[in-house]
Amino acid sequence: MTLSTTQSLILPLWPGAAPGSETWTHDEQEQMAFPPFDIRIVRNVSRPTLTVFLPDPAIATGTGVIVCPGGAFHFLAIDHEGYAVAEWLTARGIAAFVLKYRVQPTAPDDTVFAQELAARMSGDPAVRRESMRAIMQQIGAMGAADAEQAIKLVRTHAADWGVDPARIGLMGFSAGARITTTLALHYTAETRPSFAAPIYGGLWQEIQPQADAPPLFIALTSDDAMAVEGALPLYSAWRTAGHPVEMHIYAAGGHGFGLRKQGLPVDSWIERFGEWLTAQA
Repeated sequence: MTLSTTQSLILPLWPGAAPGSETWTHDEQEQMAFPPFDIRIVRNVSRPTLTVFLPDPAIATGTGVIVCPGGAFHFLAIDHEGYAVAEWLTARGIAAFVLKYRVQPTAPDDTVFAQELAARMSGDPAVRRESMRAIMQQIGAMGAADAEQAIKLVRTHAADWGVDPARIGLMGFSAGARITTTLALHYTAETRPSFAAPIYGGLWQEIQPQADAPPLFIALTSDDAMAVEGALPLYSAWRTAGHPVEMHIYAAGGHGFGLRKQGLPVDSWIERFGEWLTAQA
């Protein structure tokens, strides 16, 4: 899917080298038609950025959403989980900010990368999970730090961009959803998201929301076992603690649906998000 994006500004996330990856020298690269979904990805992100999408001032609502694409912490599905989402939001008066967070360094050659990723994602599920845990501890922590910095950056420029600093939230997909959930659980007054929307993601750990945990919107499909396993405890923890939470579980659609159209009810999930977001105002 090729988009003519309407971004107005691309900002470096950090004033200098991102903390924890100062020695990284690999170059960011795009890969087209990534199988099996025929999507464009971005990988080897070592210098994280924030791409700003602003709505027409005549329809601006003052709400801002930082969008975190997914990609197993190895790449970013930059279109259907990033730019397309931002364009949907801005068309409805919501400022959007697509975060290119740091991901696992991978082989520059596209074919070698695809082979390595396929090998890592296949085989015994328990082994695969432990491998992902190790990556999440290091690379996931960097992604969470990048998301925290993104919240600070958007709040710093809120007046310039017509955004209410009290209405800046996070939406993430898959790995980006895990980052989103991390920030919904662990934050300071400066980095607390006003709301959070983890889409087909969760955390494999004990979930203890803070007393002022942000409202949560969750969307996933029943045929995505990994997402179900993470989302149900997340929903239960929020509900038990008495925090606002809404969850949509669609019968089919698999993992990674984003804004890809499949001719299924899950195609309208973002409409439900828009309705939910309006209700938060």
